[in-house]
Amino acid sequence: MALSDRIGHLFDAIHPAQRGPFSYKEVSEAIEAAGGPTISATYLWQLRKGIRDNPTKSHLEALARFFGVPVVYFFDDDAAAGIEEQLNLLAALRDAGVQQVALRAVGLSDRSLAAIQSMIEQARQLEGLGDPDHETATKRRKS
Repeated sequence: MALSDRIGHLFDAIHPAQRGPFSYKEVSEAIEAAGGPTISATYLWQLRKGIRDNPTKSHLEALARFFGVPVVYFFDDDAAAGIEEQLNLLAALRDAGVQQVALRAVGLSDRSLAAIQSMIEQARQLEGLGDPDHETATKRRKS
């Protein structure tokens, strides 16, 4: 996958719920405000469109920090494939109000993810909520 596609996917997948993607200006200002390198909105647009395709390492690190992904996302196809799956899941979950949980789970071991799942199941029981997998299957059968 080309660098421009990866950057585009970050813009498309990672943004606050109930609004569209961040503008190039928002990203550029946030990177600079966080002490990152100067990166113009125009340059971000050029990277996303593939007009420019050789950013500095510091620019890629700043983009990775802003979007909350490991910088290896830009360099390693295998790592990028796994991160793409997580980004797709994140985009699907965004409007369901669980984005922060999903973001914090990125990079955790299978053991840690299982522990989190167990905690969520316990919280559902405490709240008197049923098994969402069972409820979804029941709804499908009724349809």
